[in-house]
Amino acid sequence: MTDKSKPAPAASPSRPAPAKPARAQPAAAAAFGPGKIAMTALIVFAIIGVAWLAITLTRFFMLVFAAIVLGAIFDAIASWLVRRTGMKRGFALAGSVAGIIAVFAGAFVLFGSQLANEVDTIRQQVPRALQGVEAFLDRYGLGERVRELAEVGGNDISQLVSQAGGYALAAGSGIADFVLVLVAAIFLASDPATYRRGLLLLMPAKAEETAALALDDAGRGLKGWMVGQAVSSLVVAALTWAGLALLGVPAAGGLGLIAGLLDVIPMIGPIIAGIPAVLLAFTVSPATALWTLVLFLVIQQLQGNFLQPMIQKQAVDVPPAVLLFAVVAAGVLFGFLGVLLAAPLTVVVYVLVQRVYVKTLLGKDIKIAGAD
Repeated sequence: MTDKSKPAPAASPSRPAPAKPARAQPAAAAAFGPGKIAMTALIVFAIIGVAWLAITLTRFFMLVFAAIVLGAIFDAIASWLVRRTGMKRGFALAGSVAGIIAVFAGAFVLFGSQLANEVDTIRQQVPRALQGVEAFLDRYGLGERVRELAEVGGNDISQLVSQAGGYALAAGSGIADFVLVLVAAIFLASDPATYRRGLLLLMPAKAEETAALALDDAGRGLKGWMVGQAVSSLVVAALTWAGLALLGVPAAGGLGLIAGLLDVIPMIGPIIAGIPAVLLAFTVSPATALWTLVLFLVIQQLQGNFLQPMIQKQAVDVPPAVLLFAVVAAGVLFGFLGVLLAAPLTVVVYVLVQRVYVKTLLGKDIKIAGAD
């Protein structure tokens, strides 16, 4: 028997090499680790908290800015007195504060005394004038509609009268705010260099030079705004005084001073100044009251759309449209106080954007508004 060769053993299938354990990705793990999540959440909550605090303290910040603006006015007048007369700065500052308070007090005392003398005449003339207007509207079939509007207005006035206590408290709070702003402005104007150094010490060393230049730009911008506003107020006061005197309205001088002072409030100031002027014009005749209303409308259009924007543009080089839209934005964001401070706030923000953003960060060679 022949031996058969044994079959060769089958080759064992090759086993796959054991897989190496995947290495941990420390960067990815750290990115999604609990510590990183906690830090992110803390930053988000901090940002929300700072935003909430800024919104809550909006009125406080506006009062601080009002004190800065009033302090800049005191400082400008005091510096001018020192240059012109050589008196000590303390006396010059006291004179500037007393002068501004005297102007406001004198205007309202002059107007108030005349208004008090004419109260009885106003009480007699206004109803008669309204009856004449109602008869005129009835001839054209508009009397019923106007009476409906008057009834609605009367209900609104009744509601306002019922809330007089709340308005009185608001007025008291406004007086307290004014006293606070006045005292703070005097402190700021007495030694502005101290507050400037303190603010610059809070800045990083690299940003200190830019911050110093930005403060100088803001100061020049505010002074330019003050010059432009002074010219605008004088023109409005003169036009109002002359127009009311020609119409024969009592207390034309006091009403002109009030119109000039309220010219600081864009758009709303002329309206507030026109109300007492129309009331006093009723003591002459209803036609005089109508012409007084037309006079204030013309002055308001001249001041709001031409005079003040053009003067401010020459003094600070802020585009007129920017000033007009800034009034609306400030009123929406900050209320009446924002409207009152809209012009100087716009000037300061405008020059800071030019200095910090356009000139420093973007590196563009531009002329800063208000610079020589």
